[in-house]
Amino acid sequence: MSMLQDPDMEEIIVDFCKESAAIYADLEEMLEDYEDSKDSKKLEEFGQVIDRIMGAAKSIDATQTGMYCELGKTISYKASQSMDQALLDIVTAVLFDTVEILQIMNKTIETDKVEKVSGINLETFGTRLRWLADKLKNINRSSVAIDVNENKLDGQKSIDDLLADLGL
Repeated sequence: MSMLQDPDMEEIIVDFCKESAAIYADLEEMLEDYEDSKDSKKLEEFGQVIDRIMGAAKSIDATQTGMYCELGKTISYKASQSMDQALLDIVTAVLFDTVEILQIMNKTIETDKVEKVSGINLETFGTRLRWLADKLKNINRSSVAIDVNENKLDGQKSIDDLLADLGL
């Protein structure tokens, strides 16, 4: 039985959903602030905040939620190093979509005790993510290295792996 469906975990799951909902609202506000300011530190901050949900999600068996958070974290960190404003506008839209997907999953965790996404074409989203991953592949920075055992900083592999794990 998944922790999400375990009656003994119900209070923890409810608390996770409440805290996550508040953090998702904060993430949307950060993206709106970024759109107004174009300050790349907002994208880095986004990555730091979404990381909080990622760890908590993985600890309660909300694996898909954790992977979407990890994807958002990786993309936002890499994007914070880009100077291509047109690309950053696309990144912002993708991050808004990521938050929307997370909000939908959060509601289904809360109501149905499962991670499920409806109302969004995940195949189209995956196509946009693969395109974006290709555009960001040459940006390397230690804070975006996902695997601490990697000798080479290659966030591209991580993005591709996450997309495959999500079935995108």
